[in-house]
Amino acid sequence: METIQVVLDKKLLMATDRAARRMKANRSSLVRDALREHLLRLEVRAQEDRDREGYRKWPQSGAESNPWEAEAAWPEG
Repeated sequence: METIQVVLDKKLLMATDRAARRMKANRSSLVRDALREHLLRLEVRAQEDRDREGYRKWPQSGAESNPWEAEAAWPEG
């Protein structure tokens, strides 16, 4: 691991410390976990944007999805 310096405003620092105490974690651990989660969300969003753009450029025809319609239906009962 490497040590870095991050500047936080006082309110954010206080909220971070409160959250770390609630989670019984230290500040660094909380910030690492939060950053990992944020980076994962950014990657998921980027993948969704790529998928959305692909479907916009090459729309799916109805014939392509028809065989799967029965699989997606909820069973009766």
